[in-house]
Amino acid sequence: MNTGLAFVFPGQGSQSVGMLKGIADAHPVVLDTFAEASEVFGQDLWKLAQDGPQEVIALTEITQPLMLVAGVACWRAWCAATDLRPSLLAGHSLGEYTAYVAAGSLSLVDAVKVVKTRGELMRDACPDGAGKMAAILGLDETQMRAVCEQAAQGQVVQPVNFNAPGQIVIAGHSEAVDRAISLASQAGAKKAMALAVSVPCHSDLMKPASEKLAESLAAVNFAAPAIPVVNNVDGGIELEPTAIREKLIKQLYSAVLWVDSVTVMAEKNVQNIVECGPGKVLCGLNKRIAKSVTCYSLQDESAFSATIAALSA
Repeated sequence: MNTGLAFVFPGQGSQSVGMLKGIADAHPVVLDTFAEASEVFGQDLWKLAQDGPQEVIALTEITQPLMLVAGVACWRAWCAATDLRPSLLAGHSLGEYTAYVAAGSLSLVDAVKVVKTRGELMRDACPDGAGKMAAILGLDETQMRAVCEQAAQGQVVQPVNFNAPGQIVIAGHSEAVDRAISLASQAGAKKAMALAVSVPCHSDLMKPASEKLAESLAAVNFAAPAIPVVNNVDGGIELEPTAIREKLIKQLYSAVLWVDSVTVMAEKNVQNIVECGPGKVLCGLNKRIAKSVTCYSLQDESAFSATIAALSA
């Protein structure tokens, strides 16, 4: 393992119609991975990834399995193409499940079953239109907590993603989120905007779904990860399967501490972070969190080849 190298896996929001086409053309294991997952999912995930439509692959119960498989497919393509291996892994929200598959802690088949259920539980936990998420730029954690406390008025609204310094996502009841957007703007936010997500991910509104998620996680086998995974809940590393399950249950209704996760990696002497999956959202965040770290993406075949060349030099 390369002690200066970490891999991170994106979550919802990085999906796009036509994703991974070039990588699949160059690496047959990509299509093999999608075929394996599609058999469990009960639908052709590769066809969904290539043909969409976008509004279908944006549905959380579709996006989650799709992004899981996309990340695992990229990881398998990487492992087939080079002997370079990271010393740490992490994933943003849903991407944490991808990280545990890459770590050998969870099989792809079991992960697809769990995240399919997770997506359905999240969809059903809050009536359509009752929940909302918003991105707030330019306020710090203390300011955002104060804004949310003022905006709540008996409803739920809270910070749920600490994505980068000055970039926080909030979630909760739609009306409370709208009030928080207005208050954040008044407090000097550079931008405060609703996101195209109807599920208030990682908020307390997801707590009712956690018991059923616990049942789903209990039904699959976990092993100790061969590569340590930095978790979203507290930026810690769990090696014991029971503890991993507990953190994944808690993750459903807890904030994603991405700033903490990347900071932990940098403190452990990681110098290079590779975003493994579609898009390069995490690359942008990681650069803002740890300026000493060099970031790479595997968003297409050109980036894939360039990353191998750069890290092999």
